[in-house]
Amino acid sequence: MTKAVAERIILGIDPGTSVMGYGLIEINGKKPKLITLGVLKLSKYSDHYLKLRKIFERVVGLIDAYHPDELAIEAPFYGKNVQSMLKLGRAQGVAMAAALSRSLPVFEYAPLRIKQAITGRGNASKEQVALFLKQYLQINELPNYLDATDGLAAAVCHFFQMQNLPKQTGGPKSWKEFIRNNPGRVK
Repeated sequence: MTKAVAERIILGIDPGTSVMGYGLIEINGKKPKLITLGVLKLSKYSDHYLKLRKIFERVVGLIDAYHPDELAIEAPFYGKNVQSMLKLGRAQGVAMAAALSRSLPVFEYAPLRIKQAITGRGNASKEQVALFLKQYLQINELPNYLDATDGLAAAVCHFFQMQNLPKQTGGPKSWKEFIRNNPGRVK
């Protein structure tokens, strides 16, 4: 039986240079509750640096508005187009920098890990992830852009990961104490 997680808010982001998805969940007990989800549409801007500025501003705005305790972000995955990967990495880096500028801890998750955590299958489609989240978080209507549910999925994945971490115990304060408490483990 897992213990309830202390009250906190998690911001999840699916970085992108055309569309950035985000979702926020609140944790009060064992199940998260949806706060909001949405997208930042960037395709209308032709200047890549302006897109990066808009990402930074939106992430800082979300942090200032909702005061999350942690950021969970999808990490770039392997791609054949080096330029696309570079731009995606920059978008992720700017979102991370925005969180760090507000002293928010950052947790990265691979797309496969997020899908695995949400649906149980690493090769799940965006639609399958969205449908699970709709049911799990009791979302009335899915957004037009599934990038929003991808951002939300990063937050929920992080929540699931935190639920499965072993509880920290008051372990040994020094090697001397460890050796004294574990004589059979030291040769």
